[in-house]
Amino acid sequence: MSTPQLLFKNRRPGETVFLKGYRATGGYQGLEQAFRDLTPEEIRQRVNDSNLRGRGGAGFPTGVKWGFFPHDKPGPKYLVCNCDEMEPGTYKDGELLAADPHQLVEGMIISAYALQTDVGYIFIRYAYEQQAENLRRAIAEATEAGYLGKNILGSGFDFELHVHGSAGRYILGEETALLNGLEGKRPNPRLKPPFPAVKGLFGRPTTVNNVETLANIQHIITGGADWFRDLALTIDGSGTKLYGLSGHLNRTECHELPVGTPLRQIVEEYGGGVWQGRKFKACLPGGASTPYLTAAHLDVALDFDSLEAVGSRFGTAGVTVFDDRTCMVAATLNLIRFFERESCGWCTPCRDGLTMVAWLLQMLEAGQATPEHHGMLRDQLANISGTSFCALAEGAMGPLAGLLEHFEQEIADHIKKGCCPFQ
Repeated sequence: MSTPQLLFKNRRPGETVFLKGYRATGGYQGLEQAFRDLTPEEIRQRVNDSNLRGRGGAGFPTGVKWGFFPHDKPGPKYLVCNCDEMEPGTYKDGELLAADPHQLVEGMIISAYALQTDVGYIFIRYAYEQQAENLRRAIAEATEAGYLGKNILGSGFDFELHVHGSAGRYILGEETALLNGLEGKRPNPRLKPPFPAVKGLFGRPTTVNNVETLANIQHIITGGADWFRDLALTIDGSGTKLYGLSGHLNRTECHELPVGTPLRQIVEEYGGGVWQGRKFKACLPGGASTPYLTAAHLDVALDFDSLEAVGSRFGTAGVTVFDDRTCMVAATLNLIRFFERESCGWCTPCRDGLTMVAWLLQMLEAGQATPEHHGMLRDQLANISGTSFCALAEGAMGPLAGLLEHFEQEIADHIKKGCCPFQ
């Protein structure tokens, strides 16, 4: 049975589908159906019933998030799309917008109608220049066709949509830091509460959703909530997911597959197996901020609940594979250096804690560590986890937690041999 292609149905190598091609495959039918047949409340209920969970990393139920939004409050309200996408191993949103920008535009219009917001922003990664240009053209086409702007499809509902380029730091993927960046301020995360639904962009109610999350909305409208849930392979999942493959695989591509696809199938069938005839050693299942899985987890279903049950997270479904010649201490050091560099420096656990973790891992790689340093790594994991101002440091502890859980013997070997045993 072939996997249904919703988000990638218009994907063609080296091509971008714009309005004419998008309409030819059912584009804007979801918008027309929503405006013709459904009230904003009915759209919100359908999204809630679909069990769509956020595709940006946290996995929070979209319908529940929308339920916090004061859709009936008078005055300006905002819908913001998070397309900052700077986590290593995650590139799905870039692939989607390179192929089919109208999917996001349509999803945002329906979402704005459901939430009764009249202004939207797409906050996009600085390096996604072509994707940003694709979006601007799609917005212009949608406006000319009457899907955007004043009195959309004669409904009396107005919505304008803007593209805003990011300044280029990982911290801007945190939704409140993103809002500060959108306002032209230093992108430090904000204290919560108040949450963005109460006080967000320019101090007004705001909902922030990921690109892939919003691109699913029209498919839920046309197919229905039950149909969308049934696309998943596991009972607690729903829909399809964009899995971005990277690392030591023969094929590193992005695939749309049902939520709950087993890791083994992704590695062997879609990734073509581990490269150079080597063996699978570990992977990050959901981007750089998720704990490692090992060969013992190859039959785990990649979905939110199944991965949490084995001590990891679904995250963005950016699956990065490591072969059996990889030093997991070195791999973790590389990841921690990224998070250390991208910290905004606002809080002590992130600013100083990540620097300490990087130093300890450097000591191990240099052959200068002692058993005391091993213990200090565990102390830092405990000190940083759950104590930082935002989720950046918490996410950075994912690979370290996986290292200490599954590869403690490698740490001991570094200390015993006085060098990296993989060099």
